[in-house]
Amino acid sequence: MSNFHYAFKVKDIDTTRKFYMEILGCEEGRSTNTWIDFNFFGNQLSAHLSDNFPDLDYCGKVDGISVPIPHFGCVLEIDEFKRVQERLEVEKAHFLVKPQIRYEGKVGEQWTMFVFDLSGNPIEFKAFSNTDEVFAV
Repeated sequence: MSNFHYAFKVKDIDTTRKFYMEILGCEEGRSTNTWIDFNFFGNQLSAHLSDNFPDLDYCGKVDGISVPIPHFGCVLEIDEFKRVQERLEVEKAHFLVKPQIRYEGKVGEQWTMFVFDLSGNPIEFKAFSNTDEVFAV
């Protein structure tokens, strides 16, 4: 898969550093006093300060749970997913969808969890039991 770049809004740089570096284990890239880049599991995130945060739109339905759209995230290997899960649980992160296995025993079986960063941005993490089934129908 190719890497992606995603720019998004955050409320402050200090809590953003805490969440992405200390909790998730991301490395910091370039930064100024108004934005900061992270290596987000091989992808480039660019967090920009803003005071304009519209209400989240919970229009997505995943296994009967309303989830906010838009959201971002990444697909991890299962062992990395479990490390991230452990860090998030230790920090008492706010989970919208607690870590669980979805589609167990079926094509596309995946570990999944849905969490909010410290600015309230929704993030989804997934890990597929069989990485060949990421796009399987």
